[in-house]
Amino acid sequence: MGMFNALDVSASGLTAQRYRMDIISENVANANTTRKEDGSIYKRKVVTFEAEGPGGVPFKTVLGRSTADLSNSLGNGVRITSVHEDNTSEPKKVYDPSHPDADEAGYVYYPNVDIITEMTNLIDASRAYEANATVVDATKSMIQTGLNMGRG
Repeated sequence: MGMFNALDVSASGLTAQRYRMDIISENVANANTTRKEDGSIYKRKVVTFEAEGPGGVPFKTVLGRSTADLSNSLGNGVRITSVHEDNTSEPKKVYDPSHPDADEAGYVYYPNVDIITEMTNLIDASRAYEANATVVDATKSMIQTGLNMGRG
């Protein structure tokens, strides 16, 4: 893996985590939305990532290979495979008969967005973004040091 490949891997991580933060922000913004334009309830969205490049190689297999064999088994970063709605949790049911979106029994259905979960995911995505930015800075520093050594 060359220096520029490391930048490509980190750049894909930065892009993926930024997109994940955008989706989390959308979830938080719609946490109190009782209905969308089509009348349905907003459902929490989840981003799924996948490694780019050769997939399905266990870490211990990669670890056991020689350095010459590693170039064929290392990935090329990460990519977003899907953004799907979370259908595993139910919408929140709140009794509020005065609300305009209340049903006949007086209940209002709110999205299945839990602010604590979303904020935890936001912190996780933010830290992953920072880690990728640190790798970009370290790689740039190594490239700069290599260029300076060639001048002497």
